[in-house]
Amino acid sequence: MNAPIIDPLQGDFPEVIEEYLEHGVMKCIAFNRRGTLLAAGCSDGSCIIWDFETRGIAKELKDKDCSAAITSVCWSKYGHRILVSAADKSLTLWDVVSGEKITRTTLQQTPLQARLHPGSSTPSLCLACPLSSAPMIVDLNTGNTTVLPVSVSDNGNGAAPPPKNKFSDGTPPFTPTAACFNKYGDVVYVGNSKGEILVVDYKSAQVRAMVPTSGGAVIKNIIFSRNGQYLLTNSNDRTIRIYENLLPLKDGLKALDGLSETIEEEDLVEKLKRVGSNCLTLFREFQDSITKMHWKAPCFSGDGEWVIGGSASKGEHKIYIWDRAGHLVKILEGPKEALIDLAWHPVHPIIVSVSLTGLVYIWAKDYTENWSAFAPDFKELEENEEYVEREDEFDLIPETEKVKESDANEDDDVDIVTVEKDSAFSDSDMSLEELCFLPAIPSPDVPEQPEKCLESLSKLVDSNNSGSPLSEDGEPNGGAMNHASSPLEEDAGETRLKRKRKPSEKGLELQAEKEAFLL
Repeated sequence: MNAPIIDPLQGDFPEVIEEYLEHGVMKCIAFNRRGTLLAAGCSDGSCIIWDFETRGIAKELKDKDCSAAITSVCWSKYGHRILVSAADKSLTLWDVVSGEKITRTTLQQTPLQARLHPGSSTPSLCLACPLSSAPMIVDLNTGNTTVLPVSVSDNGNGAAPPPKNKFSDGTPPFTPTAACFNKYGDVVYVGNSKGEILVVDYKSAQVRAMVPTSGGAVIKNIIFSRNGQYLLTNSNDRTIRIYENLLPLKDGLKALDGLSETIEEEDLVEKLKRVGSNCLTLFREFQDSITKMHWKAPCFSGDGEWVIGGSASKGEHKIYIWDRAGHLVKILEGPKEALIDLAWHPVHPIIVSVSLTGLVYIWAKDYTENWSAFAPDFKELEENEEYVEREDEFDLIPETEKVKESDANEDDDVDIVTVEKDSAFSDSDMSLEELCFLPAIPSPDVPEQPEKCLESLSKLVDSNNSGSPLSEDGEPNGGAMNHASSPLEEDAGETRLKRKRKPSEKGLELQAEKEAFLL
């Protein structure tokens, strides 16, 4: 759809289900950086890569050692690698183009989410968030792990010991901890069960800053916007919070060092809070004040202007869309199937959602064409009107179409080689090595079923002859063929006949006449 003919007042967000993708039971999804490829993890341990332009399967990654359900998929920066975490406690790194497994690592706990380091085109480090332990940095080449602190008390000493009692909100002692890299992978932001956002130096496993949330509830999701300017958290108090990132996008550790030196505070916790107040500031809060529902898989749009969250209620496939100012602009209602994952296309106003049944729904905008945008004097008519032609309208060179001579210099060179930078990726580094599409591998033609071939030939002969030449027991006037004696059914694996067909009586008569004529 051409952008100039789209009504700008309609809102740049999806509205209806355009189509759906079906392949096995899909559990989680992730777009590559350009949105041209969509990876989906399935319940049988395979990872399907869809060409999002053609909606066709471009590659299937299947590890024979893994048959457990996929819990998360993550693309590398330039799309050459995919990290897949599975319910059998494994992390598998794949080469996308060749479809070969690069490395496989098994953890002590099931990783609910795994993210590759965003600062490298061929990353070997990833951030894993296990089911019942602290987040950890995993070196995929060596298998070494570095456990990150989840509270200030265990700063530098690894994970905190699990509490003996449940928390005040009734959550179990072992609560999955959410974590994510910042835009360039300098630091890790950890959301713990106390409702605190910790800024962690993952190389030294040190907490460098702390930001307490207003609700103090367990943080279930934490994610950065594409441009790195906003941080989103989803808590157990049924509130989605947006924080503005005050640190520079690059060299975040240097900025933290400078803040620590300028702030003089004897108490460590208070010092970390003061540093944290210079790292993040609360920007917006989103919640449904009527139904008080929990949220599932919230995320930003590609440009960061919209925030979406799925309903965590069973039997509902609802997607709530807010603008960054905090206004609820749309509620998308899908089929009566629970929603388990969401993703917003990096460039276009498209949302992809995964249902509990394993289908992937594609939500797109219901465009209303505005043809008056083609020309300022274009007028849309609701009914026929009488038109009075101009006097010179059909002249060869009408006076009204004579244009003045252009001031442009015709000798100037015109640049037709330089590609204009896409505004959607102005915040990211450009690379000519980026993988945007996969080469199409044609599927082999499915051989036609022998029965169908036999039936079609039988019908063709029956229309010309009174008896069927394909059946040894052919009845007169084109009777039904006895499929039990078909030579093709006796050996369905071969596509050729093992014995010759018996000619009809009329064919024998014609052959005898021909031989008599030749004699």
